[in-house]
Amino acid sequence: MYIPHAFREDTVEKLVGFMRAHSFVTLVSVLDGSPIASHIPVVVRWEDSIVRLVGHVAKPNPHWKAFGNGESLAIFTGPHAYVSPSLYEKRESVPTWNYIAVHAYGIPRILTFPESRGAMDEMIHAMIHTYDPSYMTQWKEQSDRFREGMMNGIVGFEMTATRLEGKHKLSQNRSVTDQRNVAHSLLQSADPIIRNVGEAMEKNLESNGHA
Repeated sequence: MYIPHAFREDTVEKLVGFMRAHSFVTLVSVLDGSPIASHIPVVVRWEDSIVRLVGHVAKPNPHWKAFGNGESLAIFTGPHAYVSPSLYEKRESVPTWNYIAVHAYGIPRILTFPESRGAMDEMIHAMIHTYDPSYMTQWKEQSDRFREGMMNGIVGFEMTATRLEGKHKLSQNRSVTDQRNVAHSLLQSADPIIRNVGEAMEKNLESNGHA
């Protein structure tokens, strides 16, 4: 990902927090020489300075055949908003787009049932606890036949992040006045996603002593 210095975010705590808050990812791999992408939820784990992603795809989805054969990319995307040049002090300015994104790279390790039963159980339990904790009781009450049928219909994976790239493009390359003008404009939007960008800009200004 192209990241000018002004927009780079390297603080792992911030990156992991963003990843957990926006954990429906676009997972991209290469299969038979061509890119393949799947849109899936993942669980983000951060233990002993190591970031891992766990999740699964449907067994009929050929994406899993790319796992273990090269690097994959998980794209975490957040709020984004158009920025009009009319908001800048300098009239000779161009339109742009503000956004936040994190890229996680790694080689997914395949998990299947029953070959990796323990790891598969751990993965599905992590998914349930993350996205629908109240469903755990119902899941445990299901028959073994039902649960095993469900588990045999998916292919799980665990991907250790070999590198993370964070981009917080929030007009940091503009003057403080420009940043305040853009943030104020975005916060007036009826679209909550656009307002989220304005809020992120305000937090960034505050963290840099420009409250």
